[in-house]
Amino acid sequence: MFFSNLFTRFMRIEKIFYSFLIISSLACDSQNSDITMVNQTELNNPKIKAHSFLDCMYQDAYFPSFLVDKCRYILLELCQNIESSKPATLEKLYELTHAATDKLNDLEDEFLENDSEIETGARDCLAVNFEFIATSYGFDADIEELVATRDW
Repeated sequence: MFFSNLFTRFMRIEKIFYSFLIISSLACDSQNSDITMVNQTELNNPKIKAHSFLDCMYQDAYFPSFLVDKCRYILLELCQNIESSKPATLEKLYELTHAATDKLNDLEDEFLENDSEIETGARDCLAVNFEFIATSYGFDADIEELVATRDW
């Protein structure tokens, strides 16, 4: 009788545990699900294909690699959007870079949850990469305007 009750309690705890895991997994999958995983080698611009995006963040252990990966995918998605929409003016380019910057803003809580943040080093690294992208696609853009919607 004792073992039967113990087994029943264990089974309830196990169900709760697995329910928690499923809910957590779904929450994680939905978080930042608007980030597209773009393959850099599939982009057309040779400068972009050869560039090592966000090396300055990857080399600093303060920034979790999986979050730097998300930042990198946002930048690569920006490149893909530039190649597909072919913005003819700086204003159109800024629309694309602001959308990418907004996605980076959305990662701030994740950085904080992982004892990190988008601070001075990351801010400079990201801005330089935005400038590299703009220049690679033939734009003479203002670096501050490229990331004007930033919260970091």
